[in-house]
Amino acid sequence: MDLAGKRVGVIGTGATAVQLIPEIVGEVAHLTVFQRTANYCVPLRNSLIDRETQDYIKSHYAEIIEQCLSTPGSFMHEFDTRSALAVSEEEKLEQYERLWAEPGFKKWLSNFYDIMMPGEANEDYAEFVRNKIRERVHDPEVAEKLVPKNHMFGSKRLPCESGYYEVYNRDDVLLVDVREDPIARLTPRGIQLESGSEYELDVIIFATGYDAVTGPLNLIHIQGIGGEVLKEKFANGPRTYMGMSSYGFPNLFTINAASVGNFPRSAEPLVEWVTDAIAHVRDSGHNRITATPEAEEAWVQHMKDDSENILRTQADSWFVGANIPGKARVLLTAPDTAPVMRAKRAEVVANGYEGFSLD
Repeated sequence: MDLAGKRVGVIGTGATAVQLIPEIVGEVAHLTVFQRTANYCVPLRNSLIDRETQDYIKSHYAEIIEQCLSTPGSFMHEFDTRSALAVSEEEKLEQYERLWAEPGFKKWLSNFYDIMMPGEANEDYAEFVRNKIRERVHDPEVAEKLVPKNHMFGSKRLPCESGYYEVYNRDDVLLVDVREDPIARLTPRGIQLESGSEYELDVIIFATGYDAVTGPLNLIHIQGIGGEVLKEKFANGPRTYMGMSSYGFPNLFTINAASVGNFPRSAEPLVEWVTDAIAHVRDSGHNRITATPEAEEAWVQHMKDDSENILRTQADSWFVGANIPGKARVLLTAPDTAPVMRAKRAEVVANGYEGFSLD
């Protein structure tokens, strides 16, 4: 769509909007951003990759992949094993600033380990990030609207941005706080808020998120033994064994609920595991494999018990399905690290596919 010269409204300020807004702002006549929740958006710092670096990466694929497999989130970064509370203020800020200048996810995945845990260290780093936002937005009132105050750093997926906050220094950009004054309706002219304020728009972009993990499965009518429908079974949250098999649905493997952190890197060994499991079923003269009800119940309880105090469950986000009206609020992906999940799957195999029934 050609947005040139148009009055454009964007609903949402999550990952999609944060990437989209800087790209279209120079094209449109006026941009109005409707924000419900401010996020901790961190600078991506993308740059051209020189030939020497490209050659190094290509010649070290195996080592890079192995490194990813060894880390909690399947990324190339290792946490600093020190606490942010155990070093001097000067040393702490030096590390914060040094990593802030780095590209990608180092800012948090190479930082002090406890900034990604609920508590004092997390709040300390959150305030560091809030101040970075304040430094980039000229109008203090607008800056405060963009500063997240109702959730912990990292409790929601962190949007990565390139020039996002500078957009709000432009005269042709308006930020509207719809937590303070919610959207009431769409009108023939644009968007009207509950207060009666109306914003005239030519184009509205909905950057409002998606139904993660179980959402795609729920769009498919998957019927198991006895006519049970997977969507109905998952109505109060996913019921699986290790996130990948559900009792009553033989030969059905899912990978999204069993992946952790960097999904492509986490999913690849999982797919290899599933491939080996299918081969085992075939080679052992069986036709079907499914989780046992006991193993499924134990995993559901593990998900509940181990998710209560981790960062991903501390905010209303897609991590727990809270972005979808009516969806049960439960952790949708495994609470364990990627290496722990691989070790558990290896143990299942070593114990003769423990927790599965083959027939």
